[in-house]
Amino acid sequence: MENKHPNAEVIELSIKRIFEHIGEDPNRPGLVGTPDRMIRMWAEIFRGYDPAQRPKITTFSNGDDGVIYDNMVLDSGTFYSVCEHHFMPFFGRYVFAYIPNPKGRILGLSKIARVVDYYAARLQIQERLVSDVVEEIISVLGEEYPPLGVALVMEAEHLCKTMRGVKKQGKMVASRLTGAFKDDPTARAEFMQYVTSRLNG
Repeated sequence: MENKHPNAEVIELSIKRIFEHIGEDPNRPGLVGTPDRMIRMWAEIFRGYDPAQRPKITTFSNGDDGVIYDNMVLDSGTFYSVCEHHFMPFFGRYVFAYIPNPKGRILGLSKIARVVDYYAARLQIQERLVSDVVEEIISVLGEEYPPLGVALVMEAEHLCKTMRGVKKQGKMVASRLTGAFKDDPTARAEFMQYVTSRLNG
């Protein structure tokens, strides 16, 4: 049997009070088990607050396999998070790239998605989420021989805009570019061309 949160009863009572606030009957059959389900759901979707679930990022010395790599490495995928202003989801796609330092380390690329998911599993704003992921990757690759550049673009639909307020669809884009992606027009243009193809594809 799954262990309950130590404050589960207090939390469930608070959720019931919220139901009453919006005009619902927390004791009607369809809602009887909902507070418990919400508590268990929050443990899952907000796992980014649990240090034990922080992903372990595998890295390798550049050149270990006989090849020194200093070209752009790209990855893309989806993400889901929750806006801290209205406690509503925002979700979309990300495009990540980095240029390894010839003397530095190489990422296990599958770990990028895990880092994105970990930091997305918190109450967030999109701008901070982008920064959190980039700073984590730079930190993992090390200060002695840092990557030559790291870039991340996230495009997301925010339900706090779609479902409330102006009630208009529209996607927000946030980005963080460092190193060559910020200072080298050629590297930036190559990355942004890939971003356009992935987000519009």
